[in-house]
Amino acid sequence: MALPLSNMPVEVIREIRSRKWLVFFAFLLASFTVLAAGFVWPYKYRSEVTIFVDDQNIIRPLMEGSAVTTEISEQASSARQMLSNRDLLTKIATDPEIFGEEAWNASDAVIESRIGKLRSNLGVERTGGSYFAITYSSESPLKSFRVAQRLGQLFIEESTASKRIESRNAYDFIDKQVKSYEQQIAEVEKRLERFLSENKEGTEEEASSRMNNLKNQLELAELERRELRSRVESLQGQLSNIDPMVRQGRTSDAYQKRISQLETQLDDLRLRYLDTYPDIIILKEQIFELKEQRKEALEQGLSSEQSVPGEEIANPFYQELRLSLARARADLQTIDTRIQSLKSLIVEQEIRMDRIQANKTQYAEITRDMAVNKQIYNDLLRRREKARVSMHLDVEGQGLNYEIYESAQYPMQPYDMKFSTFAVAGLFLGILFPFGTIAGLLQIDPRVRAREQLEEDLGLPVLAEIPKVRTPYEKRRERRVTVAVVVVCLIAVSVYIAVAVAEVLGVI
Repeated sequence: MALPLSNMPVEVIREIRSRKWLVFFAFLLASFTVLAAGFVWPYKYRSEVTIFVDDQNIIRPLMEGSAVTTEISEQASSARQMLSNRDLLTKIATDPEIFGEEAWNASDAVIESRIGKLRSNLGVERTGGSYFAITYSSESPLKSFRVAQRLGQLFIEESTASKRIESRNAYDFIDKQVKSYEQQIAEVEKRLERFLSENKEGTEEEASSRMNNLKNQLELAELERRELRSRVESLQGQLSNIDPMVRQGRTSDAYQKRISQLETQLDDLRLRYLDTYPDIIILKEQIFELKEQRKEALEQGLSSEQSVPGEEIANPFYQELRLSLARARADLQTIDTRIQSLKSLIVEQEIRMDRIQANKTQYAEITRDMAVNKQIYNDLLRRREKARVSMHLDVEGQGLNYEIYESAQYPMQPYDMKFSTFAVAGLFLGILFPFGTIAGLLQIDPRVRAREQLEEDLGLPVLAEIPKVRTPYEKRRERRVTVAVVVVCLIAVSVYIAVAVAEVLGVI
């Protein structure tokens, strides 16, 4: 039966009073056990190095936008990764100042064990602003001091070397890309030059302008041809209504007048046509016939005023119309030839425009590649110059710098639980242990200790309780035991305190 909580303090006091020596020995066991644990507890000592990240020097605002520097947050977050690097930890694991003169001759298993302990006990903590701390914990204060000091030195050395290598690699990579794009641009320029040399049709605007010009000329020529055809038809109609020959009396002077007129027409035609032109040949024949007729008239003794009746001569008006018709037909043939030539030129121009359209896509592709490559190339040039300046900044030690703001200190006290903590805890645990043990035993004790157990658990009414009665002898005996336990307990506490103080002062 569980003892009610309301009766728990009374029953605990009763058990302690009845078992004083047992309570004393429980106190003694618990307190001195904790004190003994304080003697054998493996205390850890921690040493730390505070690193200052200097990124506010005068060179930073001057090179803003021209160079790239590493951010503090990135370095703080990557510091542990850098310090956990196997190569860096191997340098510490084989350091003779930390692990003795035979550190280099240690076996691989020993070195691996050292690296594992170093990796598990080191830490990196942000301390605010531009500071972060590198810590190392060890059971040996000397080892924690030396390892923390060595970690700070190696971090600055490795980070500086890493910055220089990173800047150099970035510059080399960008420079390689710049040279690659230079070759690509040269190849595209050669392609463009070869394309332009093989395709000389001109631009689409020029071809379109040429086509419009030819079409305009063709329209004008066709209009002129229609006009010439109308003129030819009109002249043919007029010639069909006029007699080619007229009969009239002539004198020798009349022959001479007609010859002069024909010679004038002949001179006019020779200014525009060759002697093989049909109208010129006809005029020559007419002039020759008129000269023969005039010669015969003079031989017959006709004066200049005598006429020759009934003579047929060519109708001048007919001849004029015939000459105009010949000119119109010649002009019509010329314009037909011109129209055919224009149509041929238009067909050739259409073929040329088709070639231009076909080449337009290829030309656009070449020029697009040229533009894209030049854009990337110019951007890479700017980036290469930034990388060059950044590389020089890292080489010269400018930009982002690391400094040991506070070097490692030899730890004088362990950073976790101290011996004094065990000593104070031992007294409290020694006092609480008997009370807690008795309270636990009372909860599992099957005996009935209070009337409430019978009334609540079994439902049996309790009519009366008989109190415990002690005789005077029992009271005297209990008083003597109590005094003895108190005296022994004071002695034990005094010994406990003396041992603890001696350990704290370093006497033991």
